[in-house]
Amino acid sequence: MIFFIFIISIRLGFIYSDYKSFISKPFYFTTVTVLQQYKKEKNNRTYTTLRVYSKDLDLNFFTTTYQKYNLLDKRVRLKLFPSKDITFTDYLSTSYIKSNINRVEKSSTNIKSMLLDKIEKQHKSNIITQFYQAIFLAKPISKNLREKVSKLGISHLIALSGFHLAIVWGILFFILNPIYRFFQKQYFPYRFNLIDIGLLILIILGFFVWSVDSPASLVRSYIMMIITWVLLVFGIELLSFSFLITAVLIIILFFPKMLLSLAFWFSVAGVFYIFLLLQRFNKSNRVLMTLIISFGIFILMLPIVHIIFPTTSLYQLYSPFLSLAFTIFYPFSIFLHIIGHGGLFDNLLINLFTLKSITIDIKLPLFYGVGYILLSIGSIYSKRLFYLLFLVATLFMGYIFTYEYINI
Repeated sequence: MIFFIFIISIRLGFIYSDYKSFISKPFYFTTVTVLQQYKKEKNNRTYTTLRVYSKDLDLNFFTTTYQKYNLLDKRVRLKLFPSKDITFTDYLSTSYIKSNINRVEKSSTNIKSMLLDKIEKQHKSNIITQFYQAIFLAKPISKNLREKVSKLGISHLIALSGFHLAIVWGILFFILNPIYRFFQKQYFPYRFNLIDIGLLILIILGFFVWSVDSPASLVRSYIMMIITWVLLVFGIELLSFSFLITAVLIIILFFPKMLLSLAFWFSVAGVFYIFLLLQRFNKSNRVLMTLIISFGIFILMLPIVHIIFPTTSLYQLYSPFLSLAFTIFYPFSIFLHIIGHGGLFDNLLINLFTLKSITIDIKLPLFYGVGYILLSIGSIYSKRLFYLLFLVATLFMGYIFTYEYINI
């Protein structure tokens, strides 16, 4: 850990040097990809806010323009005007940078654009198109759809991550293993399927990550999968918190900006609670363990999520059921899109996304949030603290889904 922290500190030092150089310039030219676009109004003037990514700067940031044409997925040449008001933490996360648009370039045709087009042709609803493009190809969703999935508590299903890669890994292993077994018995009985098939699947998934423009969340998950596979091959215990800490440090070493990524820390928290549940219920059968993880993660993550995101809806109680259903829905929907019948579930999904519900904002104060995190860490070492943790999380769930609604 000391070694990793030392190397990470050196990397942050280089990034800080880049940051100082960036804000010292009067202007900077860069080409960006527009990830999100939405309109806003101020002083009776309508303008457009853009969330963009610059590959050469490795920078996610917001900017604004009064030009009204559609820039989504376009490559735009910007003239940036860095400000000394941009802090180092802003630079590491998502800052606002003033800019002028120099020119708009036509998006190049690649594997991702062709697949996005293939998905779009199979759906009539824009919301459903966005949903499938997000879960298959990591395309950012609109503010409207983000609010809908937040009410349902399924944001983790929309953002392409390790959960999706694990499902695809399982599908590929299921398909390739019988073929491998046939040849293994005939020609190389001394080989191990986890090594050979695992390496092949990693290569296939690596090509997939590259073909969807390597979004940071997906690259992070892919690196985590590589680390997991290597440790499995070497016979090192995976279900340990030492492994989790080591994996987190390796990812931060490769991607220091993850230090300020909420999505990254939420995913770490999710894996942490999976390990905690496996530690305490490791003698349960597979079916029961699956149910314990699905519902246990939902309950234990509620206080963590509500430290940052206050949105609360009764429909969020469907989240663990929808997560279980998604493990079947995801591979089946991939198959349907391959054969050109991706619209089979469109009416069902539209009904799901248009459910009307009362939403309220309940934010857990930071002081209590820190206490909950410390209690979670203590649960690693004490079974009593784990049961106390689960009780606290359950009481919090009861509070946000009952008490507040009684008082509306």
